[in-house]
Amino acid sequence: MKEQSYENHTRYQPLQHFVWLPLSFLLLIETVVYAVIEFINYGFSLHLLLLVGVVILAIIPGMLARIYAITLQDRLIQNEEQLRYFMLAGKGLDNRLTKEQMIALRFASDTEFVELVNRTIEENLSPEDIKKSIKIWRPDHHRV
Repeated sequence: MKEQSYENHTRYQPLQHFVWLPLSFLLLIETVVYAVIEFINYGFSLHLLLLVGVVILAIIPGMLARIYAITLQDRLIQNEEQLRYFMLAGKGLDNRLTKEQMIALRFASDTEFVELVNRTIEENLSPEDIKKSIKIWRPDHHRV
């Protein structure tokens, strides 16, 4: 696998990002345009309302599946980083860290993790600043 770094750590799911999302967007736009044209030409029709509703309902499950997966993954990352900090520092992780900060800290190697956690707490680093501060990148190839 390609070595991960700040510049290339973003992950895309080709089927979702380049097929499902664009096609869903196009389908929704086309359906709304069709419904507006039909409404202008023939007036209100329950079929038009149902058509738009069905298209919207067809898109929602894909969005929810992604949201649920990311939410669960974020909770797992938080637990992993709390355990990792305890194993390396011998004490619990400070509650002042936000979820986003902990998720960014997961990329830090063990050698710099505790120091970067302390610096993050002291300076209230943003997730972006945390990632830019990492010297030895710990890859996460399993991100959803």
